[in-house]
Amino acid sequence: MGFVRRPHGVKGELLFSLETDFPERLIKGERFYLGEEHLEVTIRSRRNHAQGLLLTFEEFPDKSSVERLHNVPLYSRVAEMPELPAGKFYQHQLIGLNVVEENGGSVGTLTQILATGSNDVYIVRDDAGKEILLPAIRDVIRRVDLDEKRIIVRIIPGL
Repeated sequence: MGFVRRPHGVKGELLFSLETDFPERLIKGERFYLGEEHLEVTIRSRRNHAQGLLLTFEEFPDKSSVERLHNVPLYSRVAEMPELPAGKFYQHQLIGLNVVEENGGSVGTLTQILATGSNDVYIVRDDAGKEILLPAIRDVIRRVDLDEKRIIVRIIPGL
């Protein structure tokens, strides 16, 4: 969903940066999972802020309880994520897929997705550990097949 960046003010509010296309899900009473421990938290309040959102959680009632929270991810359950339109995918669905060329040649495994200003960039690692960066554009990413667990690509000159 995003990241708790740091505490804000004296009322237990947290500056939150959005990483989701569905910010409307972050409302009072909704449950999410905080940090790598996946601590279940319930949103107590939400308000807009110039740099994102300010959130409070029921489980952290005051400033002293949130002082340790810096750059902590906030997760949603996969089963609770909204369905995407055809041809759109969540990043967790793509990471780990085999990347193959249109002719069937193996390129490697998608290990990371970088968000850039214009388009995402897929980092693909081959068996030898070599990385190739593929822009997530229609000319390069030809098809995603979740059933076959692969991404079919066209390597254009210069990549």
